Amino acid sequence: MSNERDTGDRPVDGVSESSGSEPDDTRDEPPQEGSNDGFGSDVDVGFDAEIEEDEDDLLGGLRVESTEDIKVPEKLVDQVIGQDHAQEIVRKAAKQRRHILMIGSPGTGKSMLAKAMTQLLPNEDLQDVLIYHNPDDGNEPKVRTVPAGKGEQIVDAHKEEARKRNTMRTILMWLIIIVILGYSLFIGNILLGIIAAAIIYLAFKYANRGSDAMIPNLLINNADRTTAPFEDVTGAHAGALLGDVRHDPFQSGGMETPSHDRVEAGGIHKSHRGVLFIDEINTLDVRSQQHLMTAIQEGEFSITGQSERSSGAMVQTEPVPCDFIMVAAGNRDALENMHPALRSRIKGYGYEVFMDDTIEDTPEMRRKYARFVAQEVENDGRLPHFTREAVEEVILEAKRRSGRKGHLTLLFRSLGGLVRVAGDIARSEDAEFTTRDHVLQAKKRSRSIEQQLADTFIERYSDYDMTMNEGGVVGRVNGLAVMGDDSGIVKPIMAEVTQGHGEVIATGKLQEIAQESVQNVSAIIKKFTNQDINELDVHIQFLQSYEGVEGDSASISIATAVISALEEIPIAQDVAMTGSLSVRGDVLPVGGVTHKIEAAAKAGIDTVIIPKSNEQDVMIEDEYKEQIEVIPVSHISEVLDIALVGEPEKDGLVDRLKQITTALERDRQVPGGSPAPQ
Repeated sequence: MSNERDTGDRPVDGVSESSGSEPDDTRDEPPQEGSNDGFGSDVDVGFDAEIEEDEDDLLGGLRVESTEDIKVPEKLVDQVIGQDHAQEIVRKAAKQRRHILMIGSPGTGKSMLAKAMTQLLPNEDLQDVLIYHNPDDGNEPKVRTVPAGKGEQIVDAHKEEARKRNTMRTILMWLIIIVILGYSLFIGNILLGIIAAAIIYLAFKYANRGSDAMIPNLLINNADRTTAPFEDVTGAHAGALLGDVRHDPFQSGGMETPSHDRVEAGGIHKSHRGVLFIDEINTLDVRSQQHLMTAIQEGEFSITGQSERSSGAMVQTEPVPCDFIMVAAGNRDALENMHPALRSRIKGYGYEVFMDDTIEDTPEMRRKYARFVAQEVENDGRLPHFTREAVEEVILEAKRRSGRKGHLTLLFRSLGGLVRVAGDIARSEDAEFTTRDHVLQAKKRSRSIEQQLADTFIERYSDYDMTMNEGGVVGRVNGLAVMGDDSGIVKPIMAEVTQGHGEVIATGKLQEIAQESVQNVSAIIKKFTNQDINELDVHIQFLQSYEGVEGDSASISIATAVISALEEIPIAQDVAMTGSLSVRGDVLPVGGVTHKIEAAAKAGIDTVIIPKSNEQDVMIEDEYKEQIEVIPVSHISEVLDIALVGEPEKDGLVDRLKQITTALERDRQVPGGSPAPQ
């Protein structure tokens, strides 16, 4: 067969001639009435649903009894929530055939947006790809592209032609064998006749194999495809990504498989005129990234054996079409190990998009979150619909998981897991609807392995709990920490002062940031006490910190414990605290304050001190609100005023700290009354 190609208007560098040669004056036109070209900004909740704007309503004023009343958009791009900028980029990229690099946390909708592009791509004629035997060089198979669906017809026609030839040859073979055997009987030498018949039989079989080699290999078959192809090659090895040639253990004697029959398509070829999605792009080895860049630039890529020791390494096809749109994705660290030339190629001929983790909590967004629950139920197909109260509890959990007051989380994969677990619980009970109680049960069951391990550790830790929640002790403070993602724990910290050489000695497996925190605290101690610590050693112990301490959120706890030990002023044990500390004594924000507060409440502690800047992040469960008082502070002097007991000694120390603080504030001012740069 001749090497025919029908590649159409193949784009150069991912840009089609039709889109790249002239400006598109219609790209910013508003969508036509009745079309679904929006970005999901409008929430279609069905014909019978009503919306009443209500800031306090957890469903954003959506008047529905269950998710059964909420209509789910048909297009995937409209099902993505909270990523309006990314949705707009995806629509433009699909229209103009641009590549995209999406960076963000897992579960924010990157793969969903990539799939959505296949529904947004302009209608193009898909193609089948055939690989033919090359009679001049068997190790260089020929490539032919034909319209989708025609490939099967061509292969069937070749098979029928080969079948007819084989039938005629078989008939001829048996006629010759019969004649030979008859002649051998006539001359009385049957053995010679059998040998001759066997030779004839093998000769015809070998000839038939040569005839079968003329049947082309249908490499890409798009006969039944109605939309652009989507290939997810995340974590794929080089052969799965770039194509491969299977090893042939029989390489001679007529037993070998023709080289063109051993050619396997890669993801870049299967996604021809569609979308190639690669998550965790930085995990792709450098060689594969270089080949990928070549495929993007040329729009075609030859297939060869990826294993150097395989017989397939001798085979290399003619260039196979691979005109795809690449959507690369990854976490924030993906940019570090990504090939700079590949990133430059995407940036020069496409878009870079950062995916948000949270979004502002508004009535419109709450309605979209209710729609999200309906989407999860519909997409799963086996879950009972959620009642209004159940959806409200899911939205409350979305607020809580955001870690920011007035925001909702956009990590929908984990939130979808909560929805599915709640639905599974309801289904196991044969419930008609998934209720709020099912969601509450799911919150306890749908915890990650890390969280389960953290809870197990905390449970064992409580068997030997050294937390005190009453009285006053010199040099001992209840610090707060987070294990895993959302498991709070009370960690006591003790300090002792001895004669020495002015060293600060911290025990336990302190991590790097925690060690820096200890050094910062030593600067605070020198400034805010009357003690000459040059002749003293300060010992700091993190009780039961077997796995080490990460982060600097224990800074104010360390400072309070050490100052208490130096001044011999007791610390109230019904107080716990968390916060970072600057060298000037400012209390800085930390993470996980909600989980830390809840841990303190569970331990029977009455008061928790947190940074003032974290006040907006507190979203504790209702059951803990009456159990504990949360006090936000801005400076170490406020911490000591709350935590220390013993009026005369404490008052004198706090007054001294306030005087120093006032002096520091004056030093920060420049002439004219404006603050100096920090």
